[in-house]
Amino acid sequence: MPDMSANLAQAVLLAKELDEDKVTPGVLGFLVFAALAVGVWFLMKSMNRHMGRVDFKEAPETEAAATPQGGEAPKA
Repeated sequence: MPDMSANLAQAVLLAKELDEDKVTPGVLGFLVFAALAVGVWFLMKSMNRHMGRVDFKEAPETEAAATPQGGEAPKA
């Protein structure tokens, strides 16, 4: 069975060689972030277009004013 402490020592040496100041997300990280940003931009554009098409007119509150507080409106 291999010595586990040797493997651990190798992993520690490799970790020490890695300079934390030089680790970057790279091109792939930038491309993923850019794709997410473009997707959000298209979703916001679509939402604005759909919200512009909404024609909402609120019904008058005649029934709510005639109803006693806490009671139900009479059924016709």
